[in-house]
Amino acid sequence: MASLLTPSPSFHLQNQTILFQIHNVRGHNVFTSMPSCITNTCNGRRRAYESCLVTKATTSIKENILVKEPSTSGATENYDFGVVGMHHVGILCENLERSLDFYQNILGLEINEARPDDKLPYRGAWLWVGSEMIHLMELPNPDPLTGRPEHGGRDRHMCIAIRDVSKLKAILDKAGVPYTLSRSGRPAIFTRDPDANALEFTQVDA
Repeated sequence: MASLLTPSPSFHLQNQTILFQIHNVRGHNVFTSMPSCITNTCNGRRRAYESCLVTKATTSIKENILVKEPSTSGATENYDFGVVGMHHVGILCENLERSLDFYQNILGLEINEARPDDKLPYRGAWLWVGSEMIHLMELPNPDPLTGRPEHGGRDRHMCIAIRDVSKLKAILDKAGVPYTLSRSGRPAIFTRDPDANALEFTQVDA
């Protein structure tokens, strides 16, 4: 083990000097940070802060390998808080009636009548997507409506699983709604609603 008289090495990081104690553990030099005075230089003025660093690591001198000790903080915590699925996706729209015409009359989604539409200080509607929902919210949209990627797959989007992409393609063609197909060749189609929100529809097995 290194002598206590051995001068403590120091590392310089962005005008900071950090002192370490050195030990030898199974042939590895172990540097343990000491409660030390870290001096910062800012605008020509020196300010001293007392700081106790808690990181421990082994660093290599010649043949030694840098090894970081795993943190034990929170090791026994349980992060399972019971996720069961996606409940809904919120979508901003400028005009609720225009959006409902798209989602109901073109995409065929139905309103969830059980959800209240008069409890919030803005207009909206809840639409069923399988067992989940879309929440249309008539609110100002902070996103630009122009300059979005032509292909919705390159923009933030939500994805809806369907059984027949070719049938949806025919529906969009009849309604004059532009779309792009998946660039990977899989059965998926991308389009946008009247407020330029990107939507993906991917075909899955029934």
